[in-house]
Amino acid sequence: MVYTHEEVEAHLAKLEGWELEEGRWIVRKFIFSNFMKGISFVDEVAAISEAFDHHPFITIDYKNVTLRLTSWDDGGITALDIKEAHQFNELFEKMRSGEKR
Repeated sequence: MVYTHEEVEAHLAKLEGWELEEGRWIVRKFIFSNFMKGISFVDEVAAISEAFDHHPFITIDYKNVTLRLTSWDDGGITALDIKEAHQFNELFEKMRSGEKR
């Protein structure tokens, strides 16, 4: 089931860093300390995506990785997008906590 705009906004309020874009995507930019950390993140994102059988659009710009999620078959944002975004946030926090500051 596709979420309404209001439902998406309510979920995003609980999802650090994610924003609604063009009314049809949820988007987050993840920033890493170096290029290879970003690539390692993308490798893990790929594994999570395969497990969900739901794949984000991924843009890599040096140390920045941007993920965009939508459910094409359903025509908008669904619970699957929100659940996967939570997984990506958990992965990011896990990777970030392992870095020396």
